[in-house]
Amino acid sequence: MLSSGRTLIVGVGGLGVPAACALARAGVRRITLLDPDPVELSNLARQVIYRNSDLGKSKAQSAARHLREHFPGLEVEAHTAAFDSGNAAGFAAAHDFLIDATDNPAAKFLINDAALETQRSFVYGGVLGMAGQAMTVIAGQTACLRCLFEEPPAEDEIASCREAGIIGSVAGVIGEVQAAEAITSLAGKLPELAGRILTYDATQPGRFRVTEVPSRPGCRCGAWRGRNKDASAPVHQ
Repeated sequence: MLSSGRTLIVGVGGLGVPAACALARAGVRRITLLDPDPVELSNLARQVIYRNSDLGKSKAQSAARHLREHFPGLEVEAHTAAFDSGNAAGFAAAHDFLIDATDNPAAKFLINDAALETQRSFVYGGVLGMAGQAMTVIAGQTACLRCLFEEPPAEDEIASCREAGIIGSVAGVIGEVQAAEAITSLAGKLPELAGRILTYDATQPGRFRVTEVPSRPGCRCGAWRGRNKDASAPVHQ
């Protein structure tokens, strides 16, 4: 399934670059990259796939070119476009697994909703400063992003997060974790973070913590219905 399954990476920046490289190294052969932005000078220090010659060019196209050069057997499809309400369902339905590598909260919720609508699995990822998170959602079976947060944050909260910035190495860790979840799913196995959220804090000795995430009663994902039918049935076998 690694060679035939197709993975969609939404966002080819701090999370998407390490995720794409990890997928290619593991033998995943069909990847789609989606990002509307050009490569900027500030990207070069932490998004190491890009070079000075890529400045001003499409991130998706530049990343695809780099991946093809280093992984000749890789089939990469690149789209210089945003994941939006007009194309979300189509992109989700055309792939076997989705990686949320965006830095836009609204886009994260759109990925969540499109994956649920098309019965696709995806892995959420987020980084803020020295900390990061990742969680895999299995449509209709495990808690989704809205079970955690219900709605995207307000604009003033988003602005505060942008000011805090991210550390490239932390994004690299979370991107690698997201790739591992995709690889496990494509291999036909249950991802380790299905229904669980991993929190990574680079400032602490015990950097990783994994917590079970219960589905929220009434959430549109519907996972709580199955939970109510058999509250004793664990997500992980």
